[in-house]
Amino acid sequence: MPHSSDDDLVARLQAGDQSAYAQLVEENAGKIYRLALRMMGNETDAEDVLQETFLSAFRSIDRFEARSSLSTWLYRIASNAALMRLRRKEPEQVSVDEPLERDDGEMIPRQFFDFCCLPEDDLLREEARAEMMHAVEELPATLRSVFVLRDIEGLSTEETAEALDLSISAVKSRLMRARLRLREQLSAYFSHGPLISEAG
Repeated sequence: MPHSSDDDLVARLQAGDQSAYAQLVEENAGKIYRLALRMMGNETDAEDVLQETFLSAFRSIDRFEARSSLSTWLYRIASNAALMRLRRKEPEQVSVDEPLERDDGEMIPRQFFDFCCLPEDDLLREEARAEMMHAVEELPATLRSVFVLRDIEGLSTEETAEALDLSISAVKSRLMRARLRLREQLSAYFSHGPLISEAG
């Protein structure tokens, strides 16, 4: 359900109130840019997605029916804009509905270094954060969008489903696949070099 504070803003937007447009941008630009940057992986494309999101929102505000909050609606527009750009860059994608299968035939990754219990300093290191974001950027676009909205931006499963126009079960399935791929990729990072000094 939309936030109650949305009602007045939507009415002003649909009436063409210029201050309402400024308020919409001011309240949402930061999180939309953050989503775009994590989806696209570079500032130039993120800025393009940001601009495209608000232009699309302004053009279609008359069709906003308040079935979701304004912020969720903006997330949907931004996600669609980012996915369209990523599909143009990555024309060949592996289906996200295919099982995760290793060369040895296992359907999910078998062995991982358990980095859930690493010292907090290691997890918070800038290098570790950069490695994490690089791993996110390596995810297929359809998995990345779910992971970014659900696990990084903190949307609920229901809000993520609304933003991406997916079923709740599809969100859960894609989120599981994204987490498994990230865990597999990051297990090698956390079990080797970064935790060992170069001098050693």
